[in-house]
Amino acid sequence: MAMEREIKLLLPAAQVKAAGQWFVARTGNEGRAIELSNIYFDTPQLTLAASKSALRLRHTPDGWLQTFKTVGSAANGLHSRHEWEMPVAGEALEIDALLRECDEPAAAQALREAAPQLIELFRTDFTRTLWQVSVDGSEVEAAIDQGNVLAEVNGELRRAPISEIELELKSGDEAALHALSSELGKQIAGLAPENISKAQRGYQLRAG
Repeated sequence: MAMEREIKLLLPAAQVKAAGQWFVARTGNEGRAIELSNIYFDTPQLTLAASKSALRLRHTPDGWLQTFKTVGSAANGLHSRHEWEMPVAGEALEIDALLRECDEPAAAQALREAAPQLIELFRTDFTRTLWQVSVDGSEVEAAIDQGNVLAEVNGELRRAPISEIELELKSGDEAALHALSSELGKQIAGLAPENISKAQRGYQLRAG
């Protein structure tokens, strides 16, 4: 299990180019753009949502990953949550492997109960541009995400845009996240803390 710590910031569409240029200037590199397709699963009764967890299958340029997360806490854009992630052979969940890794009893029980009834609920498809940023001896992975949340409900395709910055602590002190967020805020107008995850946005979109 890993504890994921990241700051999420809503990024106005008009400021995407400026934010990218800022990261290029800050790091000295152009960033690495990757395409990410994500499928989120739950039961028709939303068992996982009720247990404050989320289950995702992600296609990356390097293959497929499955991820199980708890919602955790979010305040002023800072998200802290437990996460279990591992590669899988293809476009299929491997629940038994997740259950072997999940060491949170309540989360594991919810996943075990949900497993027989899991269905695809919604997707998120976006381009992620990545930079590695050093801040006072700490390492932060910075990402600009641009794309959409997609949910099909009763034959209707619902869509909501994704435009955000994620700052994820890879090593060092959490203070580095706040320092980098503050740097950004002074240079990029219109940034705002985002306390809602992409998974939560998907559930909201599906609910209408």
